[in-house]
Amino acid sequence: QVQVVESGGGLVQPGGSLRLSCAVSGSIFTIVAMGWYRQAPGKERELVADITSGGSTNLADSVKGRFTISRDNAKNTVYLQMNSLKPEDTAVYYCHARALRSYWGQGTQVTVSS
Repeated sequence: QVQVVESGGGLVQPGGSLRLSCAVSGSIFTIVAMGWYRQAPGKERELVADITSGGSTNLADSVKGRFTISRDNAKNTVYLQMNSLKPEDTAVYYCHARALRSYWGQGTQVTVSS
């Protein structure tokens, strides 16, 4: 079993920044990749960024140049640094851990509004 806990969401003005954190615990040696997804009201959940155990990263076209995914292995934590935020980035952001099965966090709300 893997436990996934997100933190760091909130309200920010357009153009602002936020950093989301995702801490994992449990059978973390089984994790092959971690990622951030988001779901806006009335829309499907979409991949924002992911990072493999080997360090390869992937970002959605809509966030390239603005978001960065990184990890701190010592802290078993993955981060999503979000800069130049836009109102269309407003969503619930979920952390995902891919192991023998998928594990999801509870989600954290990000609201970009003036």
